[in-house]
Amino acid sequence: MCGITGISHIRGPGKISLETLGQMTEMLRHRGPDESGIYIDDQTGLGSSRLSIIDLTSGTQPIHNENKTLWMVLNGEIFNYPALRKELQSEGHRFYTSTDTEVALHLYERDSVHCLKRLNGQFAMAIWNTVKKELFIARDRIGICPLHYTVNNGCLYFASEIKSLFVTPKISREINPIALDQIATFWTTLPGYTGFKNINELPPGGYLRLCDGQLSIQKYWDFPLRSKKDRNDSLPEEICEHLHALLSDAVKIRLQADVPVGSYLSGGLDSSSITAIVASQFNKQIQTFGIRFKEPDFDESIHQHHMAEFLDVRHHELMVSNNDIAENFASTLWHTEKPTLRTASTPLFLLSKRVSESGVKVILTGEGADEIFGGYDIFKEALIRKFWARQPDSKTRANLITRIYPDVFTTPALKNSFIAFFGQGLDAADDPLFSHLIRWNNTKRIKTFFSDDLKNEIGSYEGIDEMRQLLPENFNSGGCLARAQYLESKLLLSNYLLSSQGDRVAMAHSVETRPPYLDHRLIECMARVPSVWKILGLNEKFILKKTFLDLLPEEILSRPKKPFRAPIHASLLAPSLPEEIQQALAEKTIRNNGYFHPKKTAMLIKKLKSKTPLNEVEGMALAAIVSTQLIDSQFVKNFPMSVSRYFKPDLLADFRAHKRRILCRDKLRGFHEQEHPLS
Repeated sequence: MCGITGISHIRGPGKISLETLGQMTEMLRHRGPDESGIYIDDQTGLGSSRLSIIDLTSGTQPIHNENKTLWMVLNGEIFNYPALRKELQSEGHRFYTSTDTEVALHLYERDSVHCLKRLNGQFAMAIWNTVKKELFIARDRIGICPLHYTVNNGCLYFASEIKSLFVTPKISREINPIALDQIATFWTTLPGYTGFKNINELPPGGYLRLCDGQLSIQKYWDFPLRSKKDRNDSLPEEICEHLHALLSDAVKIRLQADVPVGSYLSGGLDSSSITAIVASQFNKQIQTFGIRFKEPDFDESIHQHHMAEFLDVRHHELMVSNNDIAENFASTLWHTEKPTLRTASTPLFLLSKRVSESGVKVILTGEGADEIFGGYDIFKEALIRKFWARQPDSKTRANLITRIYPDVFTTPALKNSFIAFFGQGLDAADDPLFSHLIRWNNTKRIKTFFSDDLKNEIGSYEGIDEMRQLLPENFNSGGCLARAQYLESKLLLSNYLLSSQGDRVAMAHSVETRPPYLDHRLIECMARVPSVWKILGLNEKFILKKTFLDLLPEEILSRPKKPFRAPIHASLLAPSLPEEIQQALAEKTIRNNGYFHPKKTAMLIKKLKSKTPLNEVEGMALAAIVSTQLIDSQFVKNFPMSVSRYFKPDLLADFRAHKRRILCRDKLRGFHEQEHPLS
């Protein structure tokens, strides 16, 4: 992967600052420490910080076509590029590198925006057409690779990370109150939003075109919702056979690299399945990585050990303590760039550092399996509550919830409380958002800690109403489970799991994550599989477990699903807190920043430090308060405007008036002008 940047004048030629573009690109050095490159002319500039994974010697970006009328920067990977390259070569296209980036550029040259439907990959790209004066930027279907943009003073600025945009003094740095409201409802921002005012995210499966002074954003893909007539009615055994073939190929193409590839191994079904495919079919020597927690309630290392021994792989473990989380929480937020209700990003931030130190640049992950195979408890909750609404007098009501949460019902009072909670909103069983409304309304209790000023800025805004406006026209064609899967994928998968727990924390240490379950072929296949084969009874991911019956031990196949979690209040209120967290929680800081109510925050901290029983929302509120305060400190008040005074790219394609030259750097001759390939 890489970090990409760009500036383009919206209404025609204008000066592009090479220094600003260089500073923007240098700010993303952690994403691409191997090489950097710049293209600049009198209207548009493109920048790239490259993490070399394919074609380590000649793949410096920006990449151009034969006559240098198209220039491209790309973050990510195009996994089906070998077949596409052969196809394009047969039609006369000439290549000067072995990279997937150049293949994507030539495919765009031939097919324009329709090239996106041919790409199997994870990417954020930008292409400048010097003849048509058209800028095209696009993002992969799922949103694995980030891309942000803003319009300021007649220019479009874009970058892989928001901090790169903030290098430009003209761009203001303000936390968006609406974003805080969304996070305190959905656990993250809605598609298109970021945590900052006037900074936008290009939505997954979308592209932006800028031409003739007009900027437009279009969607080319969305998570599929199939009607009954499109259902795959094959036998489960046939579905399993097809799934195994698809997933094996998804893993195979994600092993393409000229650098070492590893795999995360948590001991759960998802990562174990991926690692088992690699070890049994492609690479028995693959290195695996997992997290141990000192807190026993969060530790699952026994299952990692079992799988590592079963597969006979070289496994690396990282022990994470509460102090480790506290000490690295601020650094994690610098890379995730968004307030959070969780601390789970920080252990993954530390794990990616261990991966990088081990010499591994690419890591396979299990993200996406829960969303597409039906693994989350919220899916089962929705099915049970739907049954409750249809059968209000059923005697099995309580037993159904007990089967999901057997460890919760320790007393009759707790059991009755749980049943009452899940019994809320049953009169809205036909609401399109039925599956998630109970969670969102519960999370909204965090807003009680908002200050009066913040509440006034948010005003009458209601995020759930906006979410309704984002639903596709065919949303109701899907059943209860399909709709719940769509909501979970559209919100938390891209905007949190693949970002704050995926790309951002991995690329902080120059590690690329690749999730095979999010191959679009697999997603589209599973959209046609009947819900009963995803959750059979209350057995989640039934069809995935059945697919791996012969590859995984029974202990892994039958163990209950556990979400990846990390301690919150035990970490953020640890005895020896870092200075930045102490400062973030100080009453004076809370009052001066104005996001949260000082007295209510103080009461929350007092309760969390006592032996009083806690609820989940209170822990999430603490994480929201600390993370928002730290984001404000890092990005609003103390942002480092100057990165490096002497940014020197490895490639400078300077096509400004009277220049038209390409400068390259090599170890022997330094920075010099030379004939470029295909010139």
